[in-house]
Amino acid sequence: MEDLNAIFSPGMLVRHPDHPEWGTGQVQSNVCGKLTVNFREEGKIVIDSARIALLAVFDE
Repeated sequence: MEDLNAIFSPGMLVRHPDHPEWGTGQVQSNVCGKLTVNFREEGKIVIDSARIALLAVFDE
C-alpha cells in the first residue's frame, strides 16, 4: 500500500481533489496512512492515503 500523502505534516494546508467545495484544510495528524484534516467548509475528515492524494496549498 502506497502512502500518497506521506509528505504532509500537521499544520500544512491541503485541498481535496474531488471536493473543492470543502475549501482549504489544515492537516491535524498523519499516522499510518490516515490523515486527519480540518476543512473550512466541511469540518474534520479522516483521509485514507492509499486511496486519495491530497493537493498541497502554498498560496494562502
